[in-house]
Amino acid sequence: MQTNEVRQKQFVGYEYKELTAESSQASFLIDGYENFGWELDENLPERSSAKYTAGKKAVIRLKRNRKIVNKAELTRLQRNFEACVEDIKSLEKSRTSQATAYALILAVIGTVFMGGSTFAVTAQPPHIALCIVLAVPGFLGWIFPYFLYRRILRKRTEEVAPLIEEKYEEIYELCEKGNRLLV
Repeated sequence: MQTNEVRQKQFVGYEYKELTAESSQASFLIDGYENFGWELDENLPERSSAKYTAGKKAVIRLKRNRKIVNKAELTRLQRNFEACVEDIKSLEKSRTSQATAYALILAVIGTVFMGGSTFAVTAQPPHIALCIVLAVPGFLGWIFPYFLYRRILRKRTEEVAPLIEEKYEEIYELCEKGNRLLV
């Protein structure tokens, strides 16, 4: 007679989370969420748990034990972590949005001057002198936005860099607290 030793796996109920993030941030997010009890879900048959898609986006699938100790505090810390990540995204966007807005405004002004120059030359009789006077700021309005964009971007980056660094420090503190609660 053969001894049947049946190993019964202990039941664990999981909660699941799916994130879509920039592929450059995927590893950072996975590392961060692990400090709040989440782990990569490896049980998906045809997909990897961190799948990278064509648009430089990553789909991250996580799971966490539903009966994890200190779940309420971990969830609070996780929400703070997610808020900090969103703050970093908005700070990064603010670098380019202000520079883009000013460059576009200057380009539109240049286009208005160029339009005036075009109307001056096509008028009957043509006003060549007025055409030249209006064309100069028109061309400058088309060339200068690039340099304005670069200058504002550099200045805004210098302003935002310390704020982003503070947010990363806050994230590291939250992850450290969360990791201590898991032990």
